[in-house]
Amino acid sequence: MRLTRGIPAVTAGAALALLALTGCGAGDDGGAGDARSPRTATGSLEQLAGEAGCRPDLQTDADEIRQAICKNTDGKFVLATFATDRGQREWLNAAKDYGGHYLVGRKWVAVGGTEVVTALRGRLGGTMEEGISHSGHH
Repeated sequence: MRLTRGIPAVTAGAALALLALTGCGAGDDGGAGDARSPRTATGSLEQLAGEAGCRPDLQTDADEIRQAICKNTDGKFVLATFATDRGQREWLNAAKDYGGHYLVGRKWVAVGGTEVVTALRGRLGGTMEEGISHSGHH
């Protein structure tokens, strides 16, 4: 199955629903910047979920992307793994238009509130990325 433009938008929608659920989004500045942690986890969605301390509730299981909603002691988040770097970047580009907080590793992304993503970084490593802030544009 080939990656199509529709897939990033559809899967980004699930992440956006979680952003609304957790109360985070545009204008919520975590101040984490783009600093890198020393070690970044790799592996399947299930392996990453295990390291994050959650049991994944699989929402999307396709060749290009696997995406689950997770909850651990830090809170709720979306965890997605990608078949290709390009697919990951396309998904991120689509999702970041809506704001939010993203923890990005090699072929995986975790999306959630500032505190959750910051705590996950301690478990999974990765790079913090912020979505586009639309504050003042309402």
